Amino acid sequence: MGVDLRQVVAGILTITMFVMLGQMLHRDYFDANQVLNVQGDAHDIEFHGSKVSLENGLVRSSEGNNGPWMEDSNDLKPCWSISESDEAVSSKGYVTFSLTNGPEYHVSQITDAVMVAKHLGATLVLPDIRGSKPGDEMNFEDIYNVDKLVKSLESVIKVVKKLPSHVSLRDIAIVKVPTRVAEDYIKEHISPIFKSKGNIRVTTYFPSVNLRKSSLDGGETDPVSCLAMFGSLELQPGVNELVEAMIQRLKKKSNGRFIAIDLRVEILEKKNCRETGAGGSKTCYNAQEIAVFLRKLGFDGDTTIYLTQPRWESSLNILKDIFPKTFTKEAIMPAEKKSKYLELENSEYENVIDFYISSRSDVFVPAIPGLFYANTVGKRIALGKPQVLVPAEISGTSGLSTDYISPYISKKNHLAYSCFC
Repeated sequence: MGVDLRQVVAGILTITMFVMLGQMLHRDYFDANQVLNVQGDAHDIEFHGSKVSLENGLVRSSEGNNGPWMEDSNDLKPCWSISESDEAVSSKGYVTFSLTNGPEYHVSQITDAVMVAKHLGATLVLPDIRGSKPGDEMNFEDIYNVDKLVKSLESVIKVVKKLPSHVSLRDIAIVKVPTRVAEDYIKEHISPIFKSKGNIRVTTYFPSVNLRKSSLDGGETDPVSCLAMFGSLELQPGVNELVEAMIQRLKKKSNGRFIAIDLRVEILEKKNCRETGAGGSKTCYNAQEIAVFLRKLGFDGDTTIYLTQPRWESSLNILKDIFPKTFTKEAIMPAEKKSKYLELENSEYENVIDFYISSRSDVFVPAIPGLFYANTVGKRIALGKPQVLVPAEISGTSGLSTDYISPYISKKNHLAYSCFC
């Protein structure tokens, strides 16, 4: 007779829950999510951004016993300013580019193109959007708000919808630039080509997907870069309304809160998920490992979860066994929207939906490292949503969620902290 892995894991979790309950009873600890060695009368305090209650040496959640949720923070504000030297100058050529590989790349690509155009004194041409397959092409306005882009950048560069007819494609030089391109690099490597050809096409390459603040410039970021990265891209109304509708459906499933997990089976199968460091850290985590991680942090079985996985697969069943309110986009997208946004072979819409839902969820868990994780964190910092939990194997029966906050946030070393303060 075969053994059902899901039953085994469920049994282990049940035993774990009874052990945890015994520990809680032993401590007179019934509804606390976090315990600190402190004394005093009962009063509310803030611990790592979470509202908690201090009573008889225990730190208890002020929100009840629904899991280790943190409150959003609105403390950070944009701290970049455009000086006179940053203002747009008369144009003397054109910079073209395309958005490729999904929204997590779009953020970096638009930033690099704006930086190049600004420091060359060139006009930026509105990009097209290209998918992963040959022939997958969309107009910028199919996904993003054109007016928002043009208006947000008008103080630093001029943006036009297309190249004028007198500019031949043969007159455009293709230039590769590293992501997070700096003014010095542009002047040294790109400016001579631009002066020679008059027009260039920028393609961004990614020597690293790390978005930590640079130690070379003291952590400061060019204000034009901040504006482009955090103030220029906005979804066009139709796509934004769809994302909002899906978020509201998720919130209605359980107490107005939900977790988004970037977990895609196809990518997990390609990654090598071996232990990589001290303490058995790994590069990626499957559905079972994520389920155990969340339960040990105290998220209860009623928690609503959104997965970036395109369609449901049997390997995800164990996650749904432990958290029944686990959904992929096909389960929560309004039926009348599926023909346009879900049933086309072009997956750009789906990628955009994943990115913006993950950016706005109450908790984000990256089961896979990479640029999706890094740029989602950046957007969450801008939105005041700091609860990004990086998975790990918790050796005991439970753990504190604050111990697993992304280093980008706990150490404040994401480049977004150079733009928001």
